[in-house]
Amino acid sequence: MTALDVAFAAVGAIAAASGLLAVTTRHVVHAALWLVVCLGSVAGCYLVLGAEFVALVQILVYVGAVVVLVLFALMLTRAPIGPNPDVSTSRLHRVLAAVLGAAVTALLASALLPLAGEAVHRHTTENAFLASQLFGTWVWPFEVLSLLLLVALIGALAISRLAISGPAVSSADEGSVADGGGGR
Repeated sequence: MTALDVAFAAVGAIAAASGLLAVTTRHVVHAALWLVVCLGSVAGCYLVLGAEFVALVQILVYVGAVVVLVLFALMLTRAPIGPNPDVSTSRLHRVLAAVLGAAVTALLASALLPLAGEAVHRHTTENAFLASQLFGTWVWPFEVLSLLLLVALIGALAISRLAISGPAVSSADEGSVADGGGGR
């Protein structure tokens, strides 16, 4: 094993562990922060593989934009910071989800591990070619996507402000709304 193999295994283990922590934690904000660690370690995997441009895009787009958008949405919706018993599932559902996850992992491992011994032919691409394709051919879809994210962010802000300044609902109105408007 070379030093690159050890570095890739270490960064991959950090990515796997932080991804597991992101989906198993009961704190929503902690899940978002573990997602930052996971996506950052995936960028580290790209760096070890020699794809510096893809690593930079991973950090800029996913860590810098998507996770910030998730944290901003959490702040706007005033999601509970601690564990929420209303959203919790039963132990049986958690065990079934773990068994299903292990089965999918075993299926992927059985399909991919035999390929690990074969020689992989790596096609090298220069960063200048990739940048010219991304910012030449694909610049308009990239800009439309950024505008779509901006509109979604402004819409979330407008909806949260509308909910804050909207008309107050009395407890009698809540009962009629909860059962479909027909009263109890």
